[in-house]
Amino acid sequence: MKSLLRILAFMAPYRVLVTLTFVFAGLTTAMELLPPWLIKVVIDDVLPNENLTLLPWVLGGLILAYGMKSLCNSLRIRFNNRLEQTVIHSLRHHVFDALQRLSLRYYENRSTGEIMSRVVNDTEHVQRIFVDGVEGLLTATLTLVGITTILFVLNWKMALLVFLPIPLLVLGGVTFTRRVHRQYHDIRQRAAELNGYLQDALSGIREIMGFNNQPYESARFRQVSQEFSQSNLKAMRLWSVYSPGMVFLGSMGTVLILWYGSLEVMAGQLTIGELVMFLSYLVLFYTPVNQIHSVNHLLQHALAAGQRVLDILDAQSDVPDSGTIRPAESRLQGKVAFTHVGFSYRPEVSVLEDISVVVRPGEHVALVGPSGAGKSTLMKLLFRFHDVQQGSIGIDDYDIRSLSLAFLRDQIGFVQQEPFLFNGTVRQNLAYGNLQASEEELVAAADAAQAQKFIQALPDGYDTEIGERGVKLSVGQKQRIAIARVLLKNPPIVVMDEATSNIDTETEVEIRLAMEELMQDRTTFVIAHRLSTLQTVDRILVIDQGRIVEEGTHASLVARGGLYAGLYEAQFHV
Repeated sequence: MKSLLRILAFMAPYRVLVTLTFVFAGLTTAMELLPPWLIKVVIDDVLPNENLTLLPWVLGGLILAYGMKSLCNSLRIRFNNRLEQTVIHSLRHHVFDALQRLSLRYYENRSTGEIMSRVVNDTEHVQRIFVDGVEGLLTATLTLVGITTILFVLNWKMALLVFLPIPLLVLGGVTFTRRVHRQYHDIRQRAAELNGYLQDALSGIREIMGFNNQPYESARFRQVSQEFSQSNLKAMRLWSVYSPGMVFLGSMGTVLILWYGSLEVMAGQLTIGELVMFLSYLVLFYTPVNQIHSVNHLLQHALAAGQRVLDILDAQSDVPDSGTIRPAESRLQGKVAFTHVGFSYRPEVSVLEDISVVVRPGEHVALVGPSGAGKSTLMKLLFRFHDVQQGSIGIDDYDIRSLSLAFLRDQIGFVQQEPFLFNGTVRQNLAYGNLQASEEELVAAADAAQAQKFIQALPDGYDTEIGERGVKLSVGQKQRIAIARVLLKNPPIVVMDEATSNIDTETEVEIRLAMEELMQDRTTFVIAHRLSTLQTVDRILVIDQGRIVEEGTHASLVARGGLYAGLYEAQFHV
């Protein structure tokens, strides 16, 4: 119930649409109550008396009632659909915004497909609450109240008989709700697993083809899909028993009324028209009862999806954006100080221990060490993708936790070894570094990053579509666009995952020129893979098992004969 109320709260800003939907739902219900009374008039007043004068008025009344019902129902559907889509759009937007606020750890612990399932599929299922839920329950309730009143006015004894099956219907509804709610939670989880696998398989299609593992992946997909189908079948089996059972119990009310009403007609206590009218209203009475059971079924599915959506809205970032200091200058100098920094992803495994180092503004520092030594983690802490667990990190003597996340990340640019590009045009990916950049600034950044030449050679130049993750570009081309993107951002600090491995010599020269342009007058951290490229950096930090074990220039570290010298010799066999 709490989840339902929270989801319904999203309707609050759209009170006009809610009111219009409910008004026309009420009018539709009112128009539905007129025909049985008019039919009774035909049977009891027109036919026995052969009153042809009254007949056209009654038929006209029927046409008007049916026409008004259709018109009001059409407007109800139109307003309800607009309300539904508006609310779902708002909910989806809130969910996406919530995802933007969460830390990197949230994404590291979940598959992309599973998160996508919550944003797209689960929010889509939540719309059932607005389409068939609130509005359906309202219509059914109004109909029940109206018909119940009419039945008691017509014949209170027969009206009491109508309610005899109701306790059994309520008991069946409660039992079904308890059982199916668990089933639908399982269905939504299975759907997320299916989406997660599908996203993974499509992203890795080149590897699947390259290893010729299509039959293996087909079998995996079949298994995940089968589990999803089985979960649906369990819920459907419950519904296959529940729905016909409720209809059967409801029909017993009709049998009781037909029996008792027939006796009343034969005893002269009731006219045939009154019995027909009562039976007509009875059909209308059990229709919303069955509708409530159907709505309950759909609501359980929607609420299971809604809970998964609310889980995102309720998720708390482990990197709170609680910065209270806003420096007067919009661009800091770039001094970076790590002070006794410690961090671990799991309590039992330490990743960084007692890291202390000060990097001067404009200094170029390389991070070197074995795989898993903690180099990338140290840079993630600088971005506050995670928060330090011991010690502190400062920029220009500001503890980064005292700065807003937006301001902090404005101060840092990042170039990965294989950069991520969005599915769009070259221009869109360049402008991601500065969404307000002019055309001249875009071209200047591309030229400084040695990208102008190959961009102009593309079929549509800057407007060329580059595909998902920039698949239509080479690694070297993507790296140069990424460098241009950071140049447009113009941060005082740059983190570079050394980007010249596995490319040809000519491309390497161009990328090095671009990197030199980017590093100029900026504090730069280079996560180094090719040690031969480090001879020009100001300082090298050698990290092993989460600690800085050596520090110095390339020449001094080679001469020292320590870990760095060993890595250098192993890499180049000298």
